[in-house]
Amino acid sequence: MLLPAVAAGMMMMGGVQAEPAASPPAVVVVPPPAVVASPSPPATPGDQAQDIVVTGEKGAPQRDPLEQLNAKSFEAVQSVDKAVVEPVAKAYNKGLPRPVRKGLRNFFSNLGEPIVFAAYLLQFKPGKAMETAGRFGINTTLGLAGFVDVAKRKPFHLPYRPNGLANTLGFYGIKPGPYFYLPIVGPTTLRDIIGDTVDKMILPFVVGSPFNKPSVVIPATILNQLGERAAFDETIREIRKEEDPYAVYRDLYLKQRQAEIDALHGRAPAEPVVPIYGEGLRTPGKKDAPKVVIPDPVDAPAEDRP
Repeated sequence: MLLPAVAAGMMMMGGVQAEPAASPPAVVVVPPPAVVASPSPPATPGDQAQDIVVTGEKGAPQRDPLEQLNAKSFEAVQSVDKAVVEPVAKAYNKGLPRPVRKGLRNFFSNLGEPIVFAAYLLQFKPGKAMETAGRFGINTTLGLAGFVDVAKRKPFHLPYRPNGLANTLGFYGIKPGPYFYLPIVGPTTLRDIIGDTVDKMILPFVVGSPFNKPSVVIPATILNQLGERAAFDETIREIRKEEDPYAVYRDLYLKQRQAEIDALHGRAPAEPVVPIYGEGLRTPGKKDAPKVVIPDPVDAPAEDRP
């Protein structure tokens, strides 16, 4: 009984050993476990941070959410400016003597002094409001209706200070909002366009006749804007030479606006400001610090500078 069992077992073992010769090894058929189960390496925290940075660089800046539309508006306006406005501005500068151009700008600045006066009252700065009223009275009388800025000279020493409802809103912490570049209006922000619109609506009622009549207001506005454009003709042409003139113009405008509001709080600008509009900006810093003065773009004699 034992021998047949042993013989049967040996025959079974011999059968098992004979099978590998007839079929390929199992190792060849089944891939190595390391190859099948090897997952892609998990993303490291550094890789995730890099993805966020790449995503964040896309899109318009927060202060200029309509950048593409504004840039197209800027290009369109500059095209018209090169073809029409710039030649007229150059003729304006060459055709009118500097004292006449300066006198016209003084005249229109003097018309806005009542708005500056009201803005200082809203900012609870009665001293500055009285100085503005003094400027208006002196220049309107002694300055020949404002054509000559007598008030900034000796013995008065009352310099021009830009102000208005837009500055008042900024003074009380209202942010500029989105930036716009609009035809006719030019560079502005949501806060500025609201404030400037209210100022222009109030001014005809404050000054009265004849500046509340369209036949006078429209030509006066065109002349004022032409004088402003002519005064900054060289600056505008320099900006056009930049690689991205739209961004340069936008940044200069926003810096100047911030400097004007900082001046209301007695803070000097952190860096020099290149003016692209207006009569000038006086930004006092600390009491023991010198005043930072942005000169008028019109080349004036030393005694005429603010």
